[in-house]
Amino acid sequence: MQAFDEIDELAVNNLRVLSAEMIERAGSGHPGLPLGAAPMMWALWSRQLRVDPQQSQWANRDRFVLSAGHGSALLYSLLHVSGFNVTMGELQRFRQFGSHTPGHPELGIVDGVEATTGPLGQGLGMAVGMALAERQLAAQFSESPQLVDHYTYALVGDGDLMEGVSHEAASFAGNQQLQKLIVLYDDNAVSLDGPTSRSFRTDVNQRFASYGWDTQTVGDGNDLTAINAAIERAKHSSRPSLIAVKTTIGFGAPQAGTNAVHGNPLGTAGLTSLRQQLGWQAAPFTVMPAVAKRAQQLILQRGQRAHRRWQSQREALPQAVQHRFEQQLSMRLPVDLATSLPIFDEGAQASRITSHTVIQKLAAQLPGLVGGAADLASSNKTTIEQDQLSTPVTPDQRNVAFGVREFGMGTILNGMTLHGGLRVFGGTFLVFSDYTRAAIRLAAMMKLPVTYVFTHDSIAVGEDGPTHQPIEQLMSLRLIPNLTVIRPADPNETVAAWWQAINATDHPTVLVLTRQNLAVLSGSKTKAMTGVARGGYVLSPQRGRQPMGILIASGSEVALALQAQAKLATLGEDVSVVSMPSMENFARQSTNYQAQVLPPQIRRRVAVEMGATSGWERYVGLDGAVLGLDHFGASGAADQVLAANQFTVADLVRTYQQTHVDLGQQLRVI
Repeated sequence: MQAFDEIDELAVNNLRVLSAEMIERAGSGHPGLPLGAAPMMWALWSRQLRVDPQQSQWANRDRFVLSAGHGSALLYSLLHVSGFNVTMGELQRFRQFGSHTPGHPELGIVDGVEATTGPLGQGLGMAVGMALAERQLAAQFSESPQLVDHYTYALVGDGDLMEGVSHEAASFAGNQQLQKLIVLYDDNAVSLDGPTSRSFRTDVNQRFASYGWDTQTVGDGNDLTAINAAIERAKHSSRPSLIAVKTTIGFGAPQAGTNAVHGNPLGTAGLTSLRQQLGWQAAPFTVMPAVAKRAQQLILQRGQRAHRRWQSQREALPQAVQHRFEQQLSMRLPVDLATSLPIFDEGAQASRITSHTVIQKLAAQLPGLVGGAADLASSNKTTIEQDQLSTPVTPDQRNVAFGVREFGMGTILNGMTLHGGLRVFGGTFLVFSDYTRAAIRLAAMMKLPVTYVFTHDSIAVGEDGPTHQPIEQLMSLRLIPNLTVIRPADPNETVAAWWQAINATDHPTVLVLTRQNLAVLSGSKTKAMTGVARGGYVLSPQRGRQPMGILIASGSEVALALQAQAKLATLGEDVSVVSMPSMENFARQSTNYQAQVLPPQIRRRVAVEMGATSGWERYVGLDGAVLGLDHFGASGAADQVLAANQFTVADLVRTYQQTHVDLGQQLRVI
């Protein structure tokens, strides 16, 4: 390996100045990390990271995640110098509307960015997920070890390690002994508001050691040789590695070592001072020829050679292995997969039980299907029965024990999906989706087809009481852009919901499932697959040419609506029942289809759902009513809790009748 020399020192300063210039031109940004962490980034990228900038999606590349996403100017500078499709013009448009260099790294916007980061701590969790996916795939293709054999690197800061999710992810990684995970810690003892000592006195190395990590400290953050040697040692460890690198935030700037340099441009005088301190005399936005040549030799050309060698090795493998590998990477589904899914004629079972059955059918044909739960697999029914737990001893097994770490689980699922080659799912109770929410939001932003299995979906949980009875969670999940939420009404809708999730390619899916039994509903056998895909459909039409009113429901409440429909018929009210398992899917349908399901001239509408009522007004209108919950539940037997909250046939019938009496009232909420 080539020794570090004056060109490497020049490269470090080039990255520092270029990053500071980007921030100065933008008028906003975070120069502190780029100025302090440039040496460790150059050491990693120039001597260790194996990537092909000209084919940035090469399957066996090393992964790098900038968890401290506010340091994006440094990452973009490195991507440009390394030969990725990040032009000098885009560096000059840093943080500007429409540019390909946004304020924080964004997947799909910036070539070479492996994950959207910025919400601190999540990048570390995603790196853990990438390392887990690498191990899983390497084990699945163990007969061809050259196919999947790479490292995952991450750069974290003090803020990342203060966030609780870092504890969840790091503890998981240590228990799993993810030896190909190497984390560089920018240890500068300063956060946004001031010295970290104001709120943080943790011995980080001891903390990570207690999790089962290897730990090292590099005392001088400018010592390229020492940083590189630490990475080399980490690569030979049998455990995940943390390398604490002592740096100076804003190195070379007038206010170096203080929080003043964390998130503000240096200013004209500050930038001039930085240039003087570093002996930098080149014109603004210059990449020195010697630096460009060194980057081309050590990053671009080295990566291209590794890629060509890997491609040759892959092509020498048996065709069956190559086909299986390509099939898994492409995420193509078997053409006959749908025919293996169950169809229900009768009976009753909890939708979590139906989901479990579907998982077994999918797992039998999808070797890349991997999942688990936040220590609730036995309750969420998310176990793949034909496999055991994925552990350091059995890395090819497909059940992941995430532990009671809902947020960490969410970030790890994101990382596994980002890596590629796996279809992942994770479960917990719906009420605890709040713990996972920030990771779900990033999954939606990154267009990741993660599936979340959230069970125990309502106050029908009963005796567990209001702490375990979701109220606002269902509707709040529907507020996340690019997330599809599906709450199936019976076994056939549950099968259809999973079919939607497993076919998703550009969005995550939430499956909202019951603990209580759901009977097979009349008509769902033929209507559910299409109906769930459309989000809402007429499950039970009126008897006449058009309905006198419409009952709309999701989940277990659809059965209640059907019973109310029958009762109303005896009272001379001919209504239709619409099952609406997914508002998002319904909103994607044509206005003509929506009008067929919800004829606009029929204003007598009642929606019933055991959750927050806000949001249903778009479907019931000003004259309609919503039978829902805008208060917390109570502990008690499920039938008593439901009756106390007016989820009975009599209450639904009365609510419908009152919409007739109170026609013109804006919205009646029970």
